[in-house]
Amino acid sequence: MANNGELREFLRTRRARVRPEDVGIETGGRRRVPGLRREEVAMLAGVSVDYYSRLEQGRRRLQPSEQVLDALARALRLTEVERLHLHHLVRSAVAPPAPEAPRLPPLDEGMRLVLDGMPTPAMVVDSFGDVHAMNRMGRALLVGLEPMPSATSSHLRWLFLDPSARELLVEWEMVARVSVGVLREAAGRYPRDPRMHHLVGELSVASAEFRGWWAGHEVDVRCRGTKRLRHPVVGELVLHVEAMRLQDGERWLYAYAAEPDSPSAQALRLLGTWAATQDAEQTDRGTVGGHGTGTGTGAQVDGAAAGPGGDETALHREHPAG
Repeated sequence: MANNGELREFLRTRRARVRPEDVGIETGGRRRVPGLRREEVAMLAGVSVDYYSRLEQGRRRLQPSEQVLDALARALRLTEVERLHLHHLVRSAVAPPAPEAPRLPPLDEGMRLVLDGMPTPAMVVDSFGDVHAMNRMGRALLVGLEPMPSATSSHLRWLFLDPSARELLVEWEMVARVSVGVLREAAGRYPRDPRMHHLVGELSVASAEFRGWWAGHEVDVRCRGTKRLRHPVVGELVLHVEAMRLQDGERWLYAYAAEPDSPSAQALRLLGTWAATQDAEQTDRGTVGGHGTGTGTGAQVDGAAAGPGGDETALHREHPAG
């Protein structure tokens, strides 16, 4: 069974997470292992113990129906994103998945104009965390992160390997955990992608935190919310982050905004002034990269890039599950 190790570990960790008393099972004392037993999951899902055991072990010939998988999701109290992840893992077991994610085309001129015209920080990121574009305010806010083809264009590498990310993000651990979960979700869709495997291997060696969280098999989606930052130039900011998925399904537009007339809004205005000054100085020195539009907020964008997705970049609103 392709991807059987991932399926086995995902089911095992989800099973260990559920307390028997939360699903109406009386334990009658201490247990040797946490969570539910296999026979209890089978009972809750309405399948035989043998069937569930073989599924968790990754037996090749099993082809569970969507109804069975949804019953397992309910038994294991999976979130919606975890339920979809389970379907992806099983689907890759019965039908060979694509060996790697398809290539993404460069962002089109319309997307460049959208980024260029945004007065607040914004960037476009793909499912594996590569940054395809940032506007001037985005580069000024997220110190040390640059768009492709820069060597520092990976949001995940920036989070785990660049000390400036920990200094900037007040709630670094929460952001990092969610980002690992997002990568795990993408890995369920592209389990054989060499770029993903290289990234996971590199971060597993370099970061004990990444290694531990990756082994936990948590899955997540990009979500909006409030982020607290401690910027080296403008100080403390509290920003609302909105994540909107591009129509190709594999790239996301992140936009940051502050409450009107708040100290954070004032700090963003100061950041904009500072960023414009920095760009002007770089232009005078001839050091500004050649990927900007040259107008407005100076968005930088990628060239042709390998990565998951399709060929359109029109926006639609995404409401992340879970």
